[in-house]
Amino acid sequence: MVLLSTLCYSQDDFVKSRATYYGSPDCLGTPKGACGFGEYGRTVNDANVAAVSCRLYKNGTGCGACYQVRCTNPQLCTDDGVNIVVTDYGEGDNTDFILSPRAYSRMAQSDRASELYAYGVVEVEYKRVPCRYSGYKLQFKVHEHSKYPNYLAIVVLYQAGRTEILDAQVWQADCKEWIGMRRAYGAVFDTTSPPSGYVSLRFQVSGGAGVYWVEAANALPGNWEAGVAYESDVELE
Repeated sequence: MVLLSTLCYSQDDFVKSRATYYGSPDCLGTPKGACGFGEYGRTVNDANVAAVSCRLYKNGTGCGACYQVRCTNPQLCTDDGVNIVVTDYGEGDNTDFILSPRAYSRMAQSDRASELYAYGVVEVEYKRVPCRYSGYKLQFKVHEHSKYPNYLAIVVLYQAGRTEILDAQVWQADCKEWIGMRRAYGAVFDTTSPPSGYVSLRFQVSGGAGVYWVEAANALPGNWEAGVAYESDVELE
């Protein structure tokens, strides 16, 4: 079986590219990112976040992925660079990464961030790395655009490991079957026919163990509310 996440290079190899940064008055992420993370996208991973190119964004499947990004100028940059979380889509000047100002500065050696900023665009190399969120399990946030009880949109938060969410389904107890949810955009899945009572969800995940389904029984209460994130017992690796 060919895994859906298979790339033409090993995930342990660094890939050469370019990176820049976006303007932000507080150096944090943006709540308007294409992944639909909202405020979570501003501060997750200590605001070390990035918008990525089409080939890494993957029509939203790449949302929540983590990468190690390091610039290749040894006079200015550290060997380790920075680990970022994908929260947005964006391209410019042949870049794969548009980093938050905080993430961009953390590629630099101590006290040399201002010199790195002056470059604007730098040569980098990157590789996929596992996401790690100590103390957090997978959360399902009811998107602010949801309208109880007729329209439910969810976004997955704290997606650990080297995983990608390929598909989402909701359990319809009346007909005793899983019904597909639409990927509305980014990491947001929705349905115009949410079940009454507790909401059970399952997700098709691509990761180190291949492609598999992860189920979250009673992931949302029957009286779910827009804007609220509900923690699950699910842990991805």
